[in-house]
Amino acid sequence: MRIKNRKNTSLSKSSRIRNNNKVIKNSKLKPYYKTKYGEAYFGDTLDIVKNIPNDSVNLVLTSPPFALTSKKEYGNRNEEDYIEWFLLFSKEFKRVLTPDGSFVVDLGGAYLPGHPVRSIYQYELLCRLVKEQEYFLAQEFFHYNPARLPAPAEWVNVRRIRVKDSVNLVWWLSKTEYPKADNKKILRPYTNAMKSLLKKGYVAKKRPSGHDITHKFNKDHGGAIPPNVLELGNNDSNSSYMVKSKENGSKPHPARFPSRFAEFFIKFLTDEGDVVFDPFAGSNTTGYVAESLHRKWIACELIETYVKNSMLRFEKEPDLFNTSDLVIYGNNI
Repeated sequence: MRIKNRKNTSLSKSSRIRNNNKVIKNSKLKPYYKTKYGEAYFGDTLDIVKNIPNDSVNLVLTSPPFALTSKKEYGNRNEEDYIEWFLLFSKEFKRVLTPDGSFVVDLGGAYLPGHPVRSIYQYELLCRLVKEQEYFLAQEFFHYNPARLPAPAEWVNVRRIRVKDSVNLVWWLSKTEYPKADNKKILRPYTNAMKSLLKKGYVAKKRPSGHDITHKFNKDHGGAIPPNVLELGNNDSNSSYMVKSKENGSKPHPARFPSRFAEFFIKFLTDEGDVVFDPFAGSNTTGYVAESLHRKWIACELIETYVKNSMLRFEKEPDLFNTSDLVIYGNNI
């Protein structure tokens, strides 16, 4: 790990080569820290995104603060002004996306204050993204977290008139009808039943449902195509980020999404060398996964504590040659 002062920065040859691949070219805008493939910025995303060129980002992947009825420490908005607030960002996201780029947003739900009925803000937002900003809805996904606690307590635990909310809505949006995607990169292992079927062979016939299953069904494609329901718990208490946070006495981000969530969409929608942008980075799960998959990345976060703590994801154990790719600039403007 290297710490550099913004006012006197001496970059190695390898660092200068990496700078040639920077997406943000504004020399006055310095990242809080950078790695081999990416840069994390502390500040307002609306200010930072203006420095990202048109048509330069392949994937915007994020889980923004949700429109919740109770305030959270990471800065969520009230439902009443959430959509207008979000549309300011999404307008910029569309500008920076490549023509075949994708915008994937994970949104949690909420109940209306004092009533056991749900807000429909996610659907209202989707309609405006499509109708007003002319995004295309490539596909909807459902992020199922089986480990989520029962809530809200009043309706689920006390009165017992609702079940626990374990699913976030995920909108996969795009600038065109044919964004770059390849589901061969995200195949799941075949079930034992499917393995047995491939081994024994399948007789082509029409099923009772009317589907005509041909001989092509017998072909081994290396795995099964995943559904649009992503069952991903968030039990990362033993992750290096959480362990290091505890060792340092620093508080981890309270609303992290699973690394497998980011991995799924980054593999599905990008290639090595592509650019991934998380405008509400939090603990920077997106940047960490993009780094491991050799994608360039940009992360923005409004709260400095979260930016600083997210560096823990990239820290390596010190070695004899100090080969860490993490370079820290900090907030020494």
